[in-house]
Amino acid sequence: MQVYVEGVGLCGPGLAGWEASRAMLAGSQSFRSALVVVPPSTLLPANERRRMVATVKLTMAVGSEALFHAGRDPSATSTVFTSSGGDGDTVHGILESLASGDREVSPTRFHNSVHNAPAGYWSIATHSREPTTALCGHDISFAAGLLEAAAQATVDSRCVALIAYDLPYPEPLNSVRTILALFGAGFVLSPEESEHSLARLTIELKRGAATPTIMGEPGLEEIRLGVPAARSLPMLAALARDIAETVAIEHLGDKHLAVAVAPLTHARRQ
Repeated sequence: MQVYVEGVGLCGPGLAGWEASRAMLAGSQSFRSALVVVPPSTLLPANERRRMVATVKLTMAVGSEALFHAGRDPSATSTVFTSSGGDGDTVHGILESLASGDREVSPTRFHNSVHNAPAGYWSIATHSREPTTALCGHDISFAAGLLEAAAQATVDSRCVALIAYDLPYPEPLNSVRTILALFGAGFVLSPEESEHSLARLTIELKRGAATPTIMGEPGLEEIRLGVPAARSLPMLAALARDIAETVAIEHLGDKHLAVAVAPLTHARRQ
């Protein structure tokens, strides 16, 4: 499949947005990890932003950034959300309630616990009636989301926003399923080249084991290994370097994704 990247959003340790992170991802500037601060999204009123759970804040931030750079209307753009676990804090709170003497679960907490909650909030905030999909694939969640978004863009001939995210679990869940840090990435994918296109992606699901592409900077590689959504980092780095290269991303069993990134001439001039 071939799709075009029109916009990118990014939020993670030391990665405060796409434009601010490009030099570090490209290797022309030293990477320095830092506390993640999720920027507020303009898609929601201030009162609503204060009440949002962390997963919704993160997906709103990276999705908004990607669509802004793409010049796309969020209300007219399909979405694919992918996460290996969803809202661990809310699940932890529900389990605490069920393990206590008072086993009543807040309805608000319950509806925030479902895996497609960020997709629902996104649709409400953007007034979108376009299709939305929520996926989970454990450590290969990003690869699954990229395949799904590219397939939708190709088959339906429509623009699709891919939003990948993961957040750490609180203890004791963290001891069983450790996610290193909060991380989110957004990509606006189109089936056709436009004035906003940054690069062309040729995506192929291949059989046979392949060594996944790693990050040359140890701090970024630690994030890539420690956060399923950060399996997107090699593709982000290829986009930031603005050169043609192919990256391998883990998939299930003996399969992997081969993603050929080809920058566009007009994008380099911008």
